[in-house]
Amino acid sequence: MDYAVSLGGLLVGLTVGLTGMGGGALMTPMLVLLFGVNPLAAVSTDIVTSLVMKPIGGGVHARRGTVHTGIVRWLALGSVPAAFCGVLVLRSLGDGPELADRIETLLGVTLMVAATAMTVRIVLQAHRGVATCDVRHVAVRPLPTVLVGVVGGLVVGMTSVGSGSLMIVLLIGLYPTLESKALVGTDLVQAIPLVAAAAVGHLMFGDFRLGLTGSLLLGCIPGVYLGARFSSRAPDTVIRPLLVAVLGASALKLLGVDTAVVAVAGVVMGAAVVGVQALTARRATTAAAPEPALAD
Repeated sequence: MDYAVSLGGLLVGLTVGLTGMGGGALMTPMLVLLFGVNPLAAVSTDIVTSLVMKPIGGGVHARRGTVHTGIVRWLALGSVPAAFCGVLVLRSLGDGPELADRIETLLGVTLMVAATAMTVRIVLQAHRGVATCDVRHVAVRPLPTVLVGVVGGLVVGMTSVGSGSLMIVLLIGLYPTLESKALVGTDLVQAIPLVAAAAVGHLMFGDFRLGLTGSLLLGCIPGVYLGARFSSRAPDTVIRPLLVAVLGASALKLLGVDTAVVAVAGVVMGAAVVGVQALTARRATTAAAPEPALAD
């Protein structure tokens, strides 16, 4: 057991429990950049760890009735085979140091997309207003939903990133009337078969390490539980900029950018999200303000 890895898992678990975002997007770069884990082993370990964590949040939402089972079924139809194929595609990229370099580059690009997607999510949710349509009244769009599953499955199978940070943005665009709690619940539950398929692929063809996974779970499980308990008090306006800053900085570091540039870029990206949040909040306040009464 590596208790430093367990501490890192605890911090990632807290973030996931508080926000529902950032699992693979934080775990894999943490293992590669902070603990020097081989990129393929980091991806394999993160996916198997996620298979244990995902049902915790998904189970809570399923009991509360905030899961659209129809959307989950169509997403799984695309994501489950795509996730397994993603592992095969990853293995076809090479072996040894060559594969490690390619995975680092792929991770860097994916993390940058994930950071952008989180920012886009803020804007999309602000523009759609308060969605209140019950899960029972939202009609499924089969073909686009399957395509979202295919894209998400491939990305998760290859990088372990995207089941929450990328796919939920696509679901917001596809189902704009679905209320937020149902959106999060549906995304969490659809991630279970997706991650399961990716985990099977990585157990067969990846570089799974039991000791590393055990160390992560020792911190992740209590972290997710505690984060979920306090999720209603989580200051999203603080957590989201920090998440985007960390993701952006990790992406640039994986792509080989100088450390000083990485630090500046992380600060700039976090500040940009703060600005986006302030602008969207101001627009929402202005739109909700009553028009002044005309003088008699």
